[in-house]
Amino acid sequence: MGNRLTNSPMMYAFGMLALMIPSQAFSSFYSYFYVERLGLGIGLATLARTIYLIWDAANQPMFGYWSDRTRTRYGRRKPWIVGAIPLFMLSFILVFSVPEGLSEGQLFLWFLIALILFEAVATVLWVNYSALFPELFQGNTLRAKASAIQQGFQIVAILIGSALTPILFNAMGFGKMSLLYAVLFAVFMLIFVVSTKEKEELFQAPPMKLKEAFRETLVNKPFWVFNISNSFAQTVNGLLSSMIPFYAKYVLGISEAQVTILLASIFVSVIPLVAVWYAFIRRMDPVKAWRISLVAYALSVIPLWFGNSLWTGVGAGILVGFGLAGFLVTPPIVSARIIDLDAERTGRRREGIYTAVAGFITRSSGLISALAFLVVGMIFGYESGDNPGPNPEATFRYLISVVPFCLLAVSVAISWFVKLGKLKE
Repeated sequence: MGNRLTNSPMMYAFGMLALMIPSQAFSSFYSYFYVERLGLGIGLATLARTIYLIWDAANQPMFGYWSDRTRTRYGRRKPWIVGAIPLFMLSFILVFSVPEGLSEGQLFLWFLIALILFEAVATVLWVNYSALFPELFQGNTLRAKASAIQQGFQIVAILIGSALTPILFNAMGFGKMSLLYAVLFAVFMLIFVVSTKEKEELFQAPPMKLKEAFRETLVNKPFWVFNISNSFAQTVNGLLSSMIPFYAKYVLGISEAQVTILLASIFVSVIPLVAVWYAFIRRMDPVKAWRISLVAYALSVIPLWFGNSLWTGVGAGILVGFGLAGFLVTPPIVSARIIDLDAERTGRRREGIYTAVAGFITRSSGLISALAFLVVGMIFGYESGDNPGPNPEATFRYLISVVPFCLLAVSVAISWFVKLGKLKE
């Protein structure tokens, strides 16, 4: 691979494309697949997510710690990524290839095992991929550019994983759809791997021991406040994605085939809007830019409440795209600054453990999303596709607009407590 492409923002973004296509298909449609199509109760679906989060609390920080301590001639992160590729493919296929004729208890067990395997391997990949961002790209301007390109690729992946997925599973079934996405993942991830070379000078210092590494992470107040704030906003990403199919059916009254149009309205609009946000924030203080993006995101979900047809839904979706674009671009820049400040203080770069712990905090958003689904569903009587209750329209109108706005309001409030110093350089 030529020097021009090695470690370039464009080639790094192929890793995001690889990871996000199956991840978005999973987050957008696993609830719909298991709850609406297969009839798993939302209580059992929420229980499975809770069990997984307990498991994730233990394994995610350790994956980051082990990654930071890895020393090979190929680097710290790449060996983990390469080893996880076939396991990720297999576990993703397992999620959507459910045997026929299972009882609800057996369906719950299948979902739980598939979820634990898929999310554990995904953690290994996300931790090591994300840890490379602050290592490869130094300085706010380069990071803003790399983040914008990365998020542009992410939006393409989200568009494929969200808008194309209903077409694929209606045409070929969920099992074959998962196989196709697993192959795409492998192709794009290998393009990223062969074009990435880790910088050896960044991990020459002896790694911290376990106790010291976790102590230094736990006392980093800006890191915790930033990620707690981010977790509430991240909940909205997952909630919007997973609720769109329900919103389309029960609120807008459109067919499954038209869900693609609705999703495309959100994610196609995000691609040019990412460039707008990049132009706006590239020379701005990272924390200020991130806070502005949270406010814009909160305001953008309000119009979803007023949707009542395909085209009103499309209009509201385009407005959501503006807020989403800002939120996608800005957090990696703030996170990288936090890691730089820690490296300046400790003399060691620990992207792995910071990325892993941050990932666990933001992944708690999955539980918040599941609990929101459960509570609002109980209030309005929605249980599953077999028993939608007396007012499913109200259920998903609240879940698509009111709940996201409240979560983002909390995120904005917490963001005011994030204060970062300046690097000495």
